[in-house]
Amino acid sequence: MARIAVTALSEVNFAPASERDEVVQNVRTILATRVGTVPLDRAFGLSWEHLDKPLPVARSLMRAEVIEAIARYEPRANIEAVEFEETASEAMEGIGRLRVMLNMGEEDE
Repeated sequence: MARIAVTALSEVNFAPASERDEVVQNVRTILATRVGTVPLDRAFGLSWEHLDKPLPVARSLMRAEVIEAIARYEPRANIEAVEFEETASEAMEGIGRLRVMLNMGEEDE
């Protein structure tokens, strides 16, 4: 099974070579897009309304929002985990980078 980590800062691939690459690219786009910024689909992306909440609450709300957004806009993605990457000093400051772990099946494509 291919386990792939996707972040909002993952490399952009404008010509995905496989369906797996296309799914990863679409998930990256969802993570990198703020709700309200896509003219013909204002609901696309993730909301930033959770930023000022206490860290445990914000993380729980963000996890739920990420799962819902990916299920809505890229149903081919099989989400294994929604995690936050951070160093010890970043954790003290409430900074965390969102990472989605996808289970993309066999690597025979």
